[in-house]
Amino acid sequence: MHTDTHREHPQAEAGELVATAPGQLRVIKRNGTVVPYSDDKITVAMTKAFLAVEGSSAAASSRIHDTVARLTEQVTATFKRRMPSGGTIHIEEIQDQVELALMRAGEQKVARDYVLYREAHAQERARRAAAEQVQAHPTIRVTLANGEKIPLNLSRLQTIIGEACEGLAEVDSELILRDTLKNLYDGVTEQDVSTALVMTARTLVEREPNYSYVTARLLMDTLRAEALGFLGVAERATHHEMAELYARALPVYIDKGVEFELLDARLRDYDLARLGAALDHQRDQQFTYLGLQTLYDRYFLHKNDVRFELPQVFFMRVAMGLAIEEQDREARAIEFYNLLSSFDYMASTPTLFNAGTLRPQLSSCYLTTVPDDLGGIYDAIRDNALLSKFAGGLGNDWTPVRALGSYIKGTNGKSQGVVPFLKVVNDTAVAVNQGGKRKGAVCAYLETWHLDIEEFLELRKNTGDDRRRTHDMNTANWIPDLFMKRVFDDGDWTLFSPSDVPDLHDLTGKAFEERYEYYEALAGYGKLKLHKTLKAKDLWRKMLSMLFETGHPWLTFKDPCNLRSPQQHVGVVHSSNLCTEITLNTNKDEIAVCNLGSINLVNHIKDGQLDTAKLARTVKTAVRMLDNVIDINYYSVPQAQNANFKHRPVGLGIMGFQDALYLQHIAYGSDAAVAFADQSMEAISYFAIQASCDLAEERGAYSSFDGSLWSRGVLPLDSLEILTEQRGAQYIEVDRNSTLDWAPIRERVKRGIRNSNIMAIAPTATISNIVGVSQSIEPTYQNLYVKSNLSGEFTVINPYLVRDLKARGLWDAVMVNDLKYYDGSVQQIERIPADLKALYATAFEVDTRWIVEAASRRQKWIDQAQSLNLYIAGASGKKLDVTYRMAWFRGLKTTYYLRALAATSTEKSTINTGKLNAVSSAIDETLPSAEPKPAPVPQACSIDNPDCEACQ
Repeated sequence: MHTDTHREHPQAEAGELVATAPGQLRVIKRNGTVVPYSDDKITVAMTKAFLAVEGSSAAASSRIHDTVARLTEQVTATFKRRMPSGGTIHIEEIQDQVELALMRAGEQKVARDYVLYREAHAQERARRAAAEQVQAHPTIRVTLANGEKIPLNLSRLQTIIGEACEGLAEVDSELILRDTLKNLYDGVTEQDVSTALVMTARTLVEREPNYSYVTARLLMDTLRAEALGFLGVAERATHHEMAELYARALPVYIDKGVEFELLDARLRDYDLARLGAALDHQRDQQFTYLGLQTLYDRYFLHKNDVRFELPQVFFMRVAMGLAIEEQDREARAIEFYNLLSSFDYMASTPTLFNAGTLRPQLSSCYLTTVPDDLGGIYDAIRDNALLSKFAGGLGNDWTPVRALGSYIKGTNGKSQGVVPFLKVVNDTAVAVNQGGKRKGAVCAYLETWHLDIEEFLELRKNTGDDRRRTHDMNTANWIPDLFMKRVFDDGDWTLFSPSDVPDLHDLTGKAFEERYEYYEALAGYGKLKLHKTLKAKDLWRKMLSMLFETGHPWLTFKDPCNLRSPQQHVGVVHSSNLCTEITLNTNKDEIAVCNLGSINLVNHIKDGQLDTAKLARTVKTAVRMLDNVIDINYYSVPQAQNANFKHRPVGLGIMGFQDALYLQHIAYGSDAAVAFADQSMEAISYFAIQASCDLAEERGAYSSFDGSLWSRGVLPLDSLEILTEQRGAQYIEVDRNSTLDWAPIRERVKRGIRNSNIMAIAPTATISNIVGVSQSIEPTYQNLYVKSNLSGEFTVINPYLVRDLKARGLWDAVMVNDLKYYDGSVQQIERIPADLKALYATAFEVDTRWIVEAASRRQKWIDQAQSLNLYIAGASGKKLDVTYRMAWFRGLKTTYYLRALAATSTEKSTINTGKLNAVSSAIDETLPSAEPKPAPVPQACSIDNPDCEACQ
């Protein structure tokens, strides 16, 4: 974990003396190169030694910095005393003096670590020297960029492949080399050699999941050459050489980034030697192929299409950006870096894109309310464009806008309603994508009593007047509890124009019910001419029918979002966001903003159970990082800054839930899984609320704290009582059990909390790919399939299933073909035991009630909501009806995509090609709809569709 102590001079050749000023010290490197003396690498080497022994806490980092600076000065002073007129020193002499200085300073443990480091590096140099005795291929020559042809260096290929296979079971480096050579020819380019390596390893993933790591490591060789060459640090490098080169690359990278006007110039002010010493090259080995390719394609900084960012530099850049206003920036940056680079936690995509840059738009979600006037409507559309430009996902509340046929006083005419404006919103999202990195994404919300609701339901249809369709944006129903009661009780439902009933939009619970019934009475007396009455069940059926046919509008519930909101004393939640997990107040002066990040549950399972001690540490640092976003963030519109500074909401979520179940051998469809959902979310809620209280003691409570549920000691669990009282006990059933001692937390939050909202579970569609775990709280889609996204196509195989099948002697080529034949399902493969069939049931094989029940257990601990996809196999009107009624009855605030499969017909591809089977949906005729037979719903293999991932 250290580096040699001197940087090579770019002009120095072996044995050549470098011209230096009189009296200047020079260093003889091991290869005979003579370079000017510089103490920067002494500082890096010593800092790494101290960090290896003492860690990177704030207190330790401060001491390390001062001690290293003093000892480095002593070493330099020793040589200047010996050679006042200048001279040459061998690099080994310098390292001897470093050891001596550490011993004299009483730093025996650090000195011992440094000695071990020197010995390990001596062995590594000997190994590299042996490997560098080039073994050339007898017939294959490689064409260089300048057109020169040189023999293929077999020795280097063996080194790179050997490193890629290090520490991985059941991978064969000789097989990769042999198959790669089969695909090479005389005159092949350097780039094609690298591509052949990657493609060869990639084809082996379906037989052994560890080849995904091998493929990623082979890809890293190409990435290193591109970035290090561009930075001028090295032409090429092996993985082990990065132990030294990362520390050298960091300051050069920062300088280049600032020079290209991509990075904030303040990053230069960090102690880059100290940060460079903290970079851990071994963490490059954690990536799967999909994860690394995703980072390369979509996240790394580039100039003229050349990526000059490498994974550990990337994570450090993000950490530096998040720590830039901390008092001890270096210590906090190292703390944040360690959390990100270890994959214990991952920041959201906007934060990864933009932290440390000139415009750090780090927030994920923006919620707006659109007013009922022409200027306000187009101001809202303009705000959408500005927010989308810098990678924000959007949720728009359109309920205030008057309905079709409403009177317009200014023109004495009639309104065209909401729909024509939504067409403009749709086209704006297409025109203004997210910084050129992914599609713009917006979701429009409308309350169920709005007179335009029926046409709103049809916005995503592929038939009808295309001028009144929005094929690219998302839509969601904002459903009051009263509507659901009318559905349960088979009652009538009346639609109004908000211009006639303006106060309904801001009312919730019993207050909404009383006022709504008053307006119904007025309509009955003929006092409100513009209205429509229909059976609630008929509208409900149409909502479900359109959801099945088009995937929209999603079903979200107004009253639980408001009645359980900690901020109900200062406003109303008028909608959720693009991905339905954010529930924050909006008004004409406040565009709600949320800053997201997700804990990787997989890394918090130890010995088959939740490691709560580690979880507490992770949550504490994660909440601090999220809170920092609020102050650092670039706000493209003033209403967003106003809301964020006033309320300081954040959204800490989770990912890898399914993988965490696998580690515990728990089936998703089981009481044990529901219990784990409950236990894990309770622990995260407990630690997150405490972490926000800690920040309040350090930095102060958020400004609108007084009067909030927090200030009254009402926690998310307690807010269920408010919902029950307002809705009626007969309309809700939620488990209220807890396992932790919440009494002291209730007392503590009364004194102050830093963030108005703390928890929300986002989709994590992309960041879970980076980390290499299952998405968010999703069940496994398939155990073997090809995933397609913006980075290409990737074979994805369930490594836990392979592990268990190998343990029972069942993993072979026949099993691979069986998995392909059965679309990644194990249920019809007779050789697989029943317990494994239960454990590895896929999303459409898990009864939907288990997904809803687990979500209900989580929701009681969360102050915001969850992006909850619902999977329904053999979909019918009855199943959809039961599922969504259950979601409301179990107290859920929102739902997200419906992934529905009806009866299926299967078209089999050639099994041995590695291409998975195509499955097309047919529609269940029992779907309750007055509409013509709908088109098939898009397959759930598009879970990583960029349209769905704006939050993460």
